[in-house]
Amino acid sequence: MQDLKEFNKKIQNFTIKSFRGGSKFKNEDTLMARITPCLENGKTAFVDILEKEEIGFGSTEFIVLSGKPEKTTNEFVFYLSISPKLRSEAIQSMSGTSGRQRIQTDLFRSKEIAIPKIFEQKAVVKILSDLDSKIELNNQTNRTLEQIAQTLFKHWFVDFEFPNVEGKPYKSSGGKMIESGLGLVPEGWKVRSLDQIADFLNGLALQKYPPAGEDFLPVIKIRELRQGVTVDSDKADISIPDEYIVEDGDVLFSWSGSLEVVIWCGGPGALNQHLFKITSKEYPKWFFYQWTKYHLTEFQLIAEGKATTMGHIQRHHLTEAKILVPQRAILEKINKIMAPKFELLVNNKIEIRNLTQIRDSLLPKLMSGKIRVS
Repeated sequence: MQDLKEFNKKIQNFTIKSFRGGSKFKNEDTLMARITPCLENGKTAFVDILEKEEIGFGSTEFIVLSGKPEKTTNEFVFYLSISPKLRSEAIQSMSGTSGRQRIQTDLFRSKEIAIPKIFEQKAVVKILSDLDSKIELNNQTNRTLEQIAQTLFKHWFVDFEFPNVEGKPYKSSGGKMIESGLGLVPEGWKVRSLDQIADFLNGLALQKYPPAGEDFLPVIKIRELRQGVTVDSDKADISIPDEYIVEDGDVLFSWSGSLEVVIWCGGPGALNQHLFKITSKEYPKWFFYQWTKYHLTEFQLIAEGKATTMGHIQRHHLTEAKILVPQRAILEKINKIMAPKFELLVNNKIEIRNLTQIRDSLLPKLMSGKIRVS
């Protein structure tokens, strides 16, 4: 189940194992999560990762769907499974104990759905899959950008192999190293804490700020970090202090529950408690974003060690998390490389959001026949 990403057609990861049970599937099948909260979170994917004639298997918490010859195409079934109407009915039909509710396959056996002819299904799929292909291309580009940025960051700030005045790797070319609280570091570099290079603003208890009128800001909680703003997102009044308004390109850090660091590109929103908005007047966003990510595993281990259901870190952990600041000239040099990559990543994420909104607005109209194609 962890290999499926929320509201993403593409299967992100897989492992090779011997079959010992589970749901079997083949290419062009649809995997639909049947258990809470995975179904509500949008874990549904279209299988296209297998070799010809190869069979995959996975969790029993998937329902495996496929088209029927001469009635439905496989890809049309995928888009049917993520359509708002069917998803809503599936969620409402869930039964079982709290926290372990599931949809039953009987829902699909008993439900009647009006479907277009095969040629029209293919036309619908062409429109939606073209949008999904562009979304996936941007996702792939962003994954590459993240990998490049992380590699560069490590090369400069962990391995100390940034170019010296002669353009050679600093450390391996004999660059001068001095003792510090973090061991040997390049001469002139300063040891600082995370909260010395950036401000970590905790969000508000936004239930105290309900909308006073029709205008509102969607509330950004941990759930929104994963799946973006939805119709189910809470609403806050637009009059909250400006510093608690989140904009595209802001760096957010969930310090409680599921600890994550993300670059927000879901449009304007209101910062909820349990989230930090990270800003700095002195350092570029990529700099404090990468250093926060560098300490993320350490923070997650701290949170896991808490004897509470909502593991978390505290502000003193930000102070204890040490980082390195190079001389201004070195920072300016790497900034010329990193800043454009950060900007491109943000622009791609915004385009992904816009394309997703177009797809999601077309999906119910195309599936219901309100918009006809041929």
